[in-house]
Amino acid sequence: MVTNLNQVEETIIMEQKKPLTASELGGIWGKYQNDSLSLAVLSYFNQKAEDPEIKEVISDGLQLTKKHFNSVKTFFHEEKRPLPIGITKEDVDITKGRLYTDIFMLQYCLQLGMLGMRAATIAVSMTTREDLYDFFTRVLNDYSQFHQKALVVTKAKGVLLESPTIPAPKEIDIVKKQNFLTGWFGEKRPLLSIEISHLFGNIQRNSLGAATLLGFSQVAERKEVRDYFLRGVEIAKKHVEIFSEVLESNDIPVPMGSDALVTDLTETGVFSDKLMLLHTTGMITLGIGFYGLSISTNTRRDIASHYVRLSGEVGLYSEDGENLLIKHEWLEEPPRMVDRGELIKTKGGK
Repeated sequence: MVTNLNQVEETIIMEQKKPLTASELGGIWGKYQNDSLSLAVLSYFNQKAEDPEIKEVISDGLQLTKKHFNSVKTFFHEEKRPLPIGITKEDVDITKGRLYTDIFMLQYCLQLGMLGMRAATIAVSMTTREDLYDFFTRVLNDYSQFHQKALVVTKAKGVLLESPTIPAPKEIDIVKKQNFLTGWFGEKRPLLSIEISHLFGNIQRNSLGAATLLGFSQVAERKEVRDYFLRGVEIAKKHVEIFSEVLESNDIPVPMGSDALVTDLTETGVFSDKLMLLHTTGMITLGIGFYGLSISTNTRRDIASHYVRLSGEVGLYSEDGENLLIKHEWLEEPPRMVDRGELIKTKGGK
């Protein structure tokens, strides 16, 4: 038994000494970037929240983010890799005024928990090294508990937007007509539950995104950055309108967003333009991912065409944001493979 235990310990140590795979390195690099941003935003929220129950949720999110961030920094040190720059304390000023309401902050935490679980699940599935596998598994569990707490408080405050219910079928039905797949012309079948779920979720995320960008536009320092955020508000509202029309045409209630989630603060310096641009391009990347997931589970062609068209629109919007980041030298390059051609060019000689 002792021998077997020693063998297990030796195996774990050897696993930990293995070089990081590209997937594992990408996972901890992305985790570092996301945590550095979350630390800045949640630190600000923690200073501005007034409702004690909401403040407790924010505080929990801040503590687990600090814990994750310190663990990721340890991985970088142990692997003798330079720490990314990420977002720093200079990118947020917690002494500035209050930009968002408590309800916005609570909705933000609810989405953070959900997105954290999603990212951790992907990281676990792409990890083989024992210590990293255990870390991302703990991260998944942490975000699950955090999401549950945010969910309970959101319900208690009466501000939880739940997906609508649909009547229970009396019997199992089999698809017999081709119009199950159509949607542009002629008879359109009623929406499937999974289609309703994705439409509802995409409306919620776009509504929160519009509120986030509206706040950003009020405190942005540079006009070009401010204009970029205002353009994003219009795009998000348009997507909400398109998805809402699909639900309404099937007599399904639509979740409502609110500009009341944002205060009238116009003081610059709450968040740096760098932080807000990186936050925005990150939201867009997630949004495109959710649109892709929606396409994969959708069978009505007219709805699929919405997702394809709108993905292209936000993709172009994201590219413009990245160009702004490059212009101001705020875009940090993720880990990548060496450029062999460039190595040969710089070598010179005969």
